[in-house]
Amino acid sequence: MVQYKYLLNESDMPTHWYNILADMQNPPPFYRHPVTMEVMQDPPMPPPVFPMALIEQEFSKERWIEIPDEVQDILKLWRPAPLYRAHRWEKALDTPAKIYYKWEGVSPPGSHKPNTAVAQCYYAKQEGLEGLATETGAGQWGSALSFATNLFGLKCKVFMVAISFQQKPYRRIMMETWGGEVVPSPSSETHAGRAILEQDPETPGSLGIAISEAIEYAMTHDGYKYSLGSVVNFVLLHQTVIGLEAMKQMEMAGDYPDIVIGCAGGGSNSAGLIFPFMKDKLTGAKPDLRALFVESTACPSMTRGKYAYDWGDTAKTGPVAKMHTVGHGFIPAPVHAGGLRYHGMAPSICALLDQEFAEARAYHQNEVFDAAHSFARNEGIIVAPETSHAIRAAMDEALACKESGEAKTILFNASGHGHFDLAAYDAYHRDNLLDYQLEEEKIKAAMAELPQISG
Repeated sequence: MVQYKYLLNESDMPTHWYNILADMQNPPPFYRHPVTMEVMQDPPMPPPVFPMALIEQEFSKERWIEIPDEVQDILKLWRPAPLYRAHRWEKALDTPAKIYYKWEGVSPPGSHKPNTAVAQCYYAKQEGLEGLATETGAGQWGSALSFATNLFGLKCKVFMVAISFQQKPYRRIMMETWGGEVVPSPSSETHAGRAILEQDPETPGSLGIAISEAIEYAMTHDGYKYSLGSVVNFVLLHQTVIGLEAMKQMEMAGDYPDIVIGCAGGGSNSAGLIFPFMKDKLTGAKPDLRALFVESTACPSMTRGKYAYDWGDTAKTGPVAKMHTVGHGFIPAPVHAGGLRYHGMAPSICALLDQEFAEARAYHQNEVFDAAHSFARNEGIIVAPETSHAIRAAMDEALACKESGEAKTILFNASGHGHFDLAAYDAYHRDNLLDYQLEEEKIKAAMAELPQISG
């Protein structure tokens, strides 16, 4: 019989997170201080904008870090997540390739984001905090943190990128239902937000701006610290439950991927799936494994950006990291994939790209919705615009197999559902998606403002 899904029991859930830094011969360099540009080692992130337990995880070189029992207990609300074999889509594409996808849309907020939100709230509660402040693009991270803070009795302040605040009202309602306080960014509540609004009252906002506001809010309100949904090592660490489960499920299927794929804005969901498999590549067990990180051409940090030191936020308040970046001041086109509008990329992913252990690819939103539509017609799942980028890459790899006759195994992360993104699908059906042009001059201008740090 044809098998469509592979399910694990709760007893099969990972008990430890996988830390890829332990297996990287050349890990990303240390962060730099946002003002002095000095290497930040002791303490590693002054002032400590994150709970200290998370800062310790950020710089840990331990290969396996134990998942607290209370965190595991909450993750069991939706984990282990299913792995699917896309038999119907394979047939529609007429490809000899085998396509699998890990489905993260089963969580209450509908994406992979709660995997780290729950962990971060656990450590915030352990530290005795009152609440967390954060930013969100499309709203998936803000939804996840609102969900998690509610479970731990914490307050949640969310600065939501203005264009997404307008495009995705149901995400805002979801956050508010779980007790989150949501404001459009840039806002009048912070110095950083007021400064941006003074320059451009009609700005669509950006993740860099929203991060600046959230950090400022956390640093100026007693009992609050900052929470981040992507980019940094401890977030990617928490997401590895995705790939660790997928490895067991691929064993159940009697298979192993030739290609692993994830969409990447800051890199959390793609790393969550790819990093446990990347361990096999780094250690030489699977040297031919291809890892593909897929971004939007609206904010092409990996494919058009510069591998250099840059601030993580527009106001230059956060640490400086070496990453692929289009510049902290770049404002991307207001595409529906709000989660892929961050100017930089996770430093660990960037190091892997620079050392040619991984590949990067960028797609226009018109291309990805073609693929998402094909996927929905055959697999039934309407995915988020961000996930559509991974689907487009999987589709192109499957069609390449059709052309070559190779029966490769493709695995991608379906990182969230698109139930609150139907306006994007409506625009697609009406041939009304924003047909933006790559803003090369704006990218060059933004990259000209990078700090001049060598090495």
